[in-house]
Amino acid sequence: MDLARFTRLDDVTWQLEPTGAMRVPAVIYADADLIRAMDDKVGQQAANVATLPGIVRASYAMPDAHWGYGFPIGGVAAFDPEAGGVVSAGGVGFDISCGVRTLLTGLKVADIVPVQHRLADSLAQQIPAGVGSHGAIVLDEREMDAMLAGGAEWAIARGWGEARDLERIEERGRMAGARPDLVSARAKERQRREMGTLGSGNHYLEVQAVAEIFDGAAATAYGLETDDVVVTIHCGSRGLGHQIGSEFLKDMAAAAPAHGLALPDRELACAPLASELGQRYLGAMRAGINCALANREILGHYSRRVFGHFFPDADLELLFDVSHNTCKLERHRVDGRERDLFVHRKGATRALGPGHADLPEALRPTGQPVLIGGSMGTGSYVLAGEATSEAKAFSSACHGAGRAMSRHAALRQWSGRQIVDDLAARGILIRSPSSRGVAEEAPGAYKDVAAVVLAAERAGLARRVARLRPLVCIKG
Repeated sequence: MDLARFTRLDDVTWQLEPTGAMRVPAVIYADADLIRAMDDKVGQQAANVATLPGIVRASYAMPDAHWGYGFPIGGVAAFDPEAGGVVSAGGVGFDISCGVRTLLTGLKVADIVPVQHRLADSLAQQIPAGVGSHGAIVLDEREMDAMLAGGAEWAIARGWGEARDLERIEERGRMAGARPDLVSARAKERQRREMGTLGSGNHYLEVQAVAEIFDGAAATAYGLETDDVVVTIHCGSRGLGHQIGSEFLKDMAAAAPAHGLALPDRELACAPLASELGQRYLGAMRAGINCALANREILGHYSRRVFGHFFPDADLELLFDVSHNTCKLERHRVDGRERDLFVHRKGATRALGPGHADLPEALRPTGQPVLIGGSMGTGSYVLAGEATSEAKAFSSACHGAGRAMSRHAALRQWSGRQIVDDLAARGILIRSPSSRGVAEEAPGAYKDVAAVVLAAERAGLARRVARLRPLVCIKG
């Protein structure tokens, strides 16, 4: 990206001043190397978002930002319904409520190594992964609607989870305001047999080891010590969320002229929050959030079951579960007063700072765990939300390493088989039904996650707590 277009506010803050139809600035948090390596489209998309009605303060992009559909992936924007604000399906993304959960196992690396291969095989057998993967759970119409309304609460009530998890899940496991009746029959049909499945793309289940501690007090509060083993699950709302996004993007694009919306990019299709279409999307999108929360709860249950086979005394305790493709009504202080805003986070994670009332009491002094996925060959991070993130980006942070090249480019450069063999030589076991999928997710196709999280820390979005290295990775 051409840095000459930006005003550099500090070492990790770059601003595009409002020009043309932009209502607010566009701000990107990144160091010089990260922003220079970003596609020019990231800046253009962030500027396009800044033109939307009712946007508040600025259009933001996180250090892992890359080009996406309408909004950049890593984009954050808040809209005021009292100022004509809009909701955009492209600002949420197709995989509604895609997110990450991390479970503590109470085990050490030395416990895992003797059974590592058998554990990898068992996880791969028990957890369906890949394009169109189906699980053992089949939902009829009544159970589908109950799941879309109940989220993780629904899964737990049916024996696929534990009630103690709810305190450690965003929205306590259930997104209020969901409208299953506004989810199409086609979306529900796509999800009928997909509960408890990982899907494909960048979704994964990893067994990881705590490799490095950055903040000892926060790590202790989170229950993390060096060489501890954790399980991290990254997935979302599967076919249902994609169908909701596809349908509403089409409807929003068609209705834009009637709402007086002149869009710089058709992919920014949106609807006024006060409109019937905007309210319908929110109801369906919230149902999609519940689908993802239920799905990750079920996958956590499956993980507990597999670990229980190898380690009967193991107690997998949820550290946290947080989404990174959502639009949520939140209260934020802007210009000295509290305002109710609809915050879009697309490829960005909520990152509440210490003392926030929405955090469970045990986590409140430390701040929210922010779970950052890397690549299957590098590592992941646990961060803690910072109080300064409220003013920086509506309490948001990055969500992962961020792609450095497209999937097609990765396929041209790497072989899935070679990646599996190379990682196995480093003690990282990959299990996947798709060699192509492994090649698309090659570690080299991603940015340097260490640089991304350091930039987030320097920007005051979240602080580093621990680095996790992969031991086993189940990929779609």
